Amino acid sequence: MAVSRPLLRVSPLRTTPIFSSLPFICAALVAALVALGVRADEAAAKDAAPVAKIPIHYLTKQYEEPVPLSLVDKILTDNGLQGARLGVADDNRSGRFVNQDYELIEDVLPADSDVVAKAKKILSDGPASIIADLEAEDLLAVADLPEAKGSIIFNVRLSDDALRAEKCRENIFHVAPSYAMRADALGQYLVWKKWSKWFVLRGTAPSDEDYAAMVKRAAQRFGGKVVEERVYEFDAANPRTDSGHQQIQTQMPMATQGAPGHDVVWVVDTIERFGEYVPYRVSEPRPVVGTQGLSAVAWHRSYEQYAGMQMQHRFERFAKRIMTERDYSAWLAARTIGEAALRSNKTDVPDMRAYILSPKFTVAGFKGEGLSYRTWDHQLRQPMLITGARSLVSMSPQEGFLHQKNLDDTLGFDEPETGCKFPK
Repeated sequence: MAVSRPLLRVSPLRTTPIFSSLPFICAALVAALVALGVRADEAAAKDAAPVAKIPIHYLTKQYEEPVPLSLVDKILTDNGLQGARLGVADDNRSGRFVNQDYELIEDVLPADSDVVAKAKKILSDGPASIIADLEAEDLLAVADLPEAKGSIIFNVRLSDDALRAEKCRENIFHVAPSYAMRADALGQYLVWKKWSKWFVLRGTAPSDEDYAAMVKRAAQRFGGKVVEERVYEFDAANPRTDSGHQQIQTQMPMATQGAPGHDVVWVVDTIERFGEYVPYRVSEPRPVVGTQGLSAVAWHRSYEQYAGMQMQHRFERFAKRIMTERDYSAWLAARTIGEAALRSNKTDVPDMRAYILSPKFTVAGFKGEGLSYRTWDHQLRQPMLITGARSLVSMSPQEGFLHQKNLDDTLGFDEPETGCKFPK
């Protein structure tokens, strides 16, 4: 018997006014959201802190630079300046997140210009941050201006130890390593290698005398011995003439013969007059170290440790050439300002200066540690690269050379040794 089941009744689809009104509702909703967004943007703009403008001045003159002895080294017209440019660009990458805007103001003066007059103009608005690519006389003249009190003046060119001692200035910060740091860094490595007998061959420039004095100091500190110091006074001739290499090949054995027993020839040629001609031409077969050969530097084209390779490539893309030691120093100077402003959240020059000298401050420099400034002479403490022509050989401080506070203070003048006396 069939069972009857109730039929499922389907109601016809009914249209309601809401669908016909949908476009108008969407339009109203969009308008409301836009209005809300505008009001939110206005509120955010009202509450946002103003952008802090932070000028950094690059001050230099077109000094006569020594012509490179090797054709491999190109004559540069922007040595140091490109490093400062990249440093300020890096400052702005981080500064934009905290409303800080950095500007590099480039003052590259002709050789006969009055750098003091230009510095007075820079300082007319108060203390300033100045990357000073200046020779000693101009550097001190700028630092001694009454208007420069409270400024931050970075020395990125000079290694003279007198500028860190009896001629030190409270407003000068030395990013470039001193001759004492270079001699100590190389001296530590040579003593570690047990190459402790050094024959010093130096030039006649005042800076050669300064560096040679620091070599003798390093020997006394670390157990080395300068067996003889000899001054090179020959005319190095022109090696690029047809017979130039023959003259050099004759001169260098004469200049180095008869020296007492030694492990290395330590060349001191800070103005590039003859040093490049010494390797492979000495009287006795000995390694050449110093300003040429195996050298102690803050930066070198072959350095790749601690992300140094990335820095090298980034600079080459930016400047279309290799990074020099002066470029590195100028870059670090710019990064010092950026790091001080970012970490302290203060942009006035005296406030940044106080933070730079505080125990809280460090700046990254691709050396595997934070770099800082010594309070007693304002020298940047940093590891030094021991390099050959094409590769990194070592880094100083060397293992076994100890210090009670900071190993980097084994390089250069420590606080008890300093001849710098800042006014109390």
